[in-house]
This record gives sequence, structure tokens and C-alpha cells, in this order.
Amino acid sequence: MDMTWTTQQRSEVMGLSAIVAGQGRPVLLLHGVGLKAEAWAAQIAMLSTSFKVVAPDMYGHGESPCPSQPLAMEDYVLATLEVLAGFDQRALVAGHSMGAMIALELAFRAPEKISAVAALNAVFERSPEASAAVKARAGSLDGIAVPEPEPTLQRWFGTAPSPERAACETWLRAVDPMGYRWAYEAFAHATGPSRSALTGLQCPALFATGALERNSTPNMSRGMAALAPRGQAMIVQGAAHMMPMTHADKVNAALLHLAQEGWS
Repeated sequence: MDMTWTTQQRSEVMGLSAIVAGQGRPVLLLHGVGLKAEAWAAQIAMLSTSFKVVAPDMYGHGESPCPSQPLAMEDYVLATLEVLAGFDQRALVAGHSMGAMIALELAFRAPEKISAVAALNAVFERSPEASAAVKARAGSLDGIAVPEPEPTLQRWFGTAPSPERAACETWLRAVDPMGYRWAYEAFAHATGPSRSALTGLQCPALFATGALERNSTPNMSRGMAALAPRGQAMIVQGAAHMMPMTHADKVNAALLHLAQEGWS
């Protein structure tokens, strides 16, 4: 595995395992289903030179505990609200995929704690066909064995090998099967941000996805950005679902600009 994606030291933050790096104003990074905090390694390396970065493992992922009962999106939101509450300054919050749904919910619920929000590869108003497909994938999980990751990897990367694809394969094969099931079911049944919530979002907000993304589509990001008063859309050419890993330079530049806008 490429050195960029190797396991980093953890700290305990409000009951979650987290990578904590740097000093300064806080940045909270929230990963997606089946992954762990190292999915943000390229962002942690850049942002931690100027800010205090906290990247938790969600429940049942990485080194965070896996509850023994089903979790809803609300449970993941409440856990990250506790992390956010522990900051003594307003934070930049960025989420990827399911993490983007959580990040937006934090911005809706605790606007006084957030300087800006980035929703990367976020879902908004899935089509009936897309909703049925993701629910079918969730329904196939038994919590006993992790599913063969190749179909997921093909959606995310295609078939060409890369260090990023190899890292994600390692994480998907190692994830707690029950933790993966609970998170995927929560993600599949969550509807994403409401139009009314987006129109009330007052902080700077970035909605970014890859031009090749088939699930969190460019039109979804454009639609959310159009509703948010201070929203902006970014569509990264050549990128698909794992844009923070595969197109880190573009994502890092956008997050740095967003941080500066939020704290100006």
C-alpha cells in the first residue's frame, strides 16, 4: 500500500477513535461507509500545517467501537455533534459521501459551531431507481461477512489499479461486517438534506463531486449549491467517487479556500 494511506496514530475523541494532527482553528473531517480516517490522509497532511485537524472513525469503522444494535443516521450525527461541541472555536466541517450527509446535518443543527461546510460526493434527492438500488445493496448485507468489494471498487475507480484503489480494497475487506451493515443501511435509507434546510444554510458551503460520479452526481451538487445562499459547486473533471484521494490537490485547494472564506 502507498505510504500515504498507511495507518496513523489514533486518539480518543468523545468516544470515537480519531486522527488528530496540527494546531490552530479546528477542522473536522468525516469519512464515508466502509472507510476510515486515513481516507482523508492527503487532506490531513495539508490542513494540519495550519489548523488542528480531527478525523474520526465513524462507529464500527477503523478503531471506533461497533454498537451491538442497529444505528440510524441520527446516531452518527449525535456522535459527531459531541466532537463538534468539544471545539472552542468554530470549525470547518468537511464530509465525504455519508460523511457529507452528516456534515450538512451538523451545519443545520449547530450553525454557531461551524464556520463553513464542505459536502464532497454528497447525495441529494436520489431518483427512485438509485434509491431502490442502494437499498437493495443494503438489504443484501448480513453483518456476518463483509461483501466482496470488487463491485464497489469498480463503481469508485473502474478497473485500473492504483494505490488509492488498493487502499480502499484493504479497508473494505477489514471493516467490521456489522459496523458496515449499520452504516450502509443508515446511508441507504437517509434522504439527504431537505430543500428548506439548504435554503436556511447561512455559512459558506462547498458542494463538490466528480464528473464521472454515477451516484453522487454533478447535478446533485449543483442543485444543493443553487439552494444554499452561500453555496458553490465544484465538479472535478476525471474524478469519480473517491475524489478526496484521487484528486487530492484540487480538493485540498478548495478546502483551504473555503476555510479562509469561513474564517474571514
